[in-house]
Amino acid sequence: MKDTGKVTAVDFSDTEIAFSNKSDAELKKTAWLFRMMNNALLVKVGSALGVWAIRWNLPFSKRIVEATIFYQFCGGRSLSESQPTVDKLKQYGTLSVLDYGAEGKSEEKDLDTTLEELMKAVKFAASNTSVPVVSTKVTSLASNKTLRRWQENKSLNDKEQVAFDKVLDRVDTLCRSAHDLGVAVFVDAEETWMQDTIDHLVHIMMERYNRERAVVYNTYQLYRVDKLQSLKDDHTEAKEKGYILGAKLVRGAYMQKERARAIEMDYPSPIQPDKESTDRDYDFAVRYCVDNYETIASCNASHNLNSNMLQAELIAERDLPRRHPHLNFCQLYGMSDYITFNLAEENYNVGKYVVYGPVKEVLPYLVRRAEENSSVTGDLSRELTLIVKEMKRRGL
Repeated sequence: MKDTGKVTAVDFSDTEIAFSNKSDAELKKTAWLFRMMNNALLVKVGSALGVWAIRWNLPFSKRIVEATIFYQFCGGRSLSESQPTVDKLKQYGTLSVLDYGAEGKSEEKDLDTTLEELMKAVKFAASNTSVPVVSTKVTSLASNKTLRRWQENKSLNDKEQVAFDKVLDRVDTLCRSAHDLGVAVFVDAEETWMQDTIDHLVHIMMERYNRERAVVYNTYQLYRVDKLQSLKDDHTEAKEKGYILGAKLVRGAYMQKERARAIEMDYPSPIQPDKESTDRDYDFAVRYCVDNYETIASCNASHNLNSNMLQAELIAERDLPRRHPHLNFCQLYGMSDYITFNLAEENYNVGKYVVYGPVKEVLPYLVRRAEENSSVTGDLSRELTLIVKEMKRRGL
């Protein structure tokens, strides 16, 4: 840490630490890939062609994806193939959050298959001291139709109730296993027209399994106008019922889709009017979780430098334990290394989201990562700038 005349929680500009896990060849490849993704047209055309080619099993399509974007953002095609990634992150003081890349399933057999894969992930996590969490989307365990139907009409017919009970059973099976094996579960947030159902399921799980420690975490998308208040209300309910609230904080992932649907169906947009409002609520949520860290187990899952600095400074200023299990940071594997590894260097509790799975399964995730990077501005442009800075430092 540099002496600047005042207490500095972490120096995010230290490129030697940020990219110490990358060889010269890996660093140059990352720079090349980020520059390619800076071309919005190239990403749009390439994503469409990639999805089409893999869907139709065209020769070499999977190899091309694997040789370019796959291993930048994914740990591997399976749990066993992800082990070296987990081990390497551990060497640099960084935890791993396992995330099986399947999503948007609807057939019962596919949903059961995903549950089986998640159960394997829980056992894998339990055998790795640096893997405290498994992440899941409820849409990988339930059809969108079932989730929407419960939210639209809490009174279900017999067939719908059977389908919903199966969803509850799958979620419970996963959370109970995590509880028994000493692992935690992050449940991702999804679109507003399914989120109430997901919240309902997660609250049931937290009340069952978050008594002694935080096992189940809900995700709060702070680009929604109502989620800061939801966080406070859920905390109040958790205290009243005697369990620890698990809260993963994100800004959000469905802004354009949400706004378009609100216009189409003529209801008020659930999304904040501007970025400043989202940033305000997000940072307030960070403060709220740190203020209440004894009864809220939180994860600041952000790529925003200022929000990560805020939490690091709050922890440092209040002399809180940097490795307290309720005070966590997390970024996606392949992104924001300058945040992750500099936090790890200062002994904060930080992890990477390690997505894994067959190329065909994780392709929607990879497309989103490419699209996010296709307008390299703000936080993402900073990362590319720092990569270039490190290449110059190494004389590359």
